[in-house]
Amino acid sequence: MKKALFIILVCLLFTTFSQAQNKTGFGFKGGVNYNANGDYFESIGSNAEHPDRNIGYHFGIFAKLGGKIFIKPELVYTSTKSDYSTGTFEMQKLDAPVLLGLRFLKMFNVFAGPSFQYILDTEFEGVNIDDIKNDFTVGLNFGVGVSFNRVGIDLRYERGFSDNEASFINNNITPAAESRIDTRPDQLILSLSFIL
Repeated sequence: MKKALFIILVCLLFTTFSQAQNKTGFGFKGGVNYNANGDYFESIGSNAEHPDRNIGYHFGIFAKLGGKIFIKPELVYTSTKSDYSTGTFEMQKLDAPVLLGLRFLKMFNVFAGPSFQYILDTEFEGVNIDDIKNDFTVGLNFGVGVSFNRVGIDLRYERGFSDNEASFINNNITPAAESRIDTRPDQLILSLSFIL
């Protein structure tokens, strides 16, 4: 059911993108993420370990509809990494933010909106993690941007709403125990975009 909803959302976004070309703009974007996934629990009942933040990356497509007040749906591939004392957790996902924005002083804007996320793959130091509570989650994006004709730069914060954990057996500790990582994103995202 979740995968079907995500596929429908992607189809709606592409329909919006094709219609947007005649209105205000369709384009490409990419950039870096300064991120940390959630706390790591080495075993049930253990204290939480907070991750070190790392640089990740993203790239995707977007549409911008409207003038002073605009809607900006996006479809973005994101790769993140978080370091813990016992290893590194990597995650790849598709993000589909739907942002509502306000343009002011001709070149500046502020925006916010939900981000629908579909987790494609997770790995903890060579261990593929299959037992993720939810592949489909929801978060919040908000930020500021500046536009120079067709080129835009924006800085945003993203935080996941949905509680979501990845569970796996950690053989790096003795005795081996079930470990958990909260996979909700907590990141700053810097993007460069170009409207066609």
